[in-house]
Amino acid sequence: MTDVQPRTDAEIQQDRTGSTSTRRVVLMGAGGIGVAAALAACGTDSSGTNPNGTDFNKDPVPAGSKGTEGGSTGGGSNAAGGTVLVAASEVAVGGGVILDDLVVTQPEEGTFKAFSKICTHQGCPVSKIEGGQIKCLCHASDFDIATGAVTKGPAKAALAETAVTLDGDNIVTA
Repeated sequence: MTDVQPRTDAEIQQDRTGSTSTRRVVLMGAGGIGVAAALAACGTDSSGTNPNGTDFNKDPVPAGSKGTEGGSTGGGSNAAGGTVLVAASEVAVGGGVILDDLVVTQPEEGTFKAFSKICTHQGCPVSKIEGGQIKCLCHASDFDIATGAVTKGPAKAALAETAVTLDGDNIVTA
């Protein structure tokens, strides 16, 4: 005698639970909810007021940032037309400051440089300045604070440089 099952697994499951939900349907629904939540969290509406209480188009500084008044995140313009990046007093000789998009360094007294903060190896942001080196801790690449050149791999290309100048007490884009 053979064991014949005249009904499908879905019909049997429906009898047990009263619904035809399968694992695939449940997982697809959960994935859809996750995608919707991620997209909602990433949305930016530039037509209204940003969380910082100012118009985003006029002042795109993220909430909680000091902005140009505090001198640490940049974003403002000066009379010469460049964007203020950081107060010169915040950039130590032989060191630097990591900003939102750039690393500003002072390799020697009065000489300021700016480089991309994105490592040329695999796109990690650099995260430390120590001993005259800009360091990417993701894969241990080091870059020279004066030139942006690789001093220790696996990165093979230098950090992209942005021209900067000293304008009064601030470092600004040239």
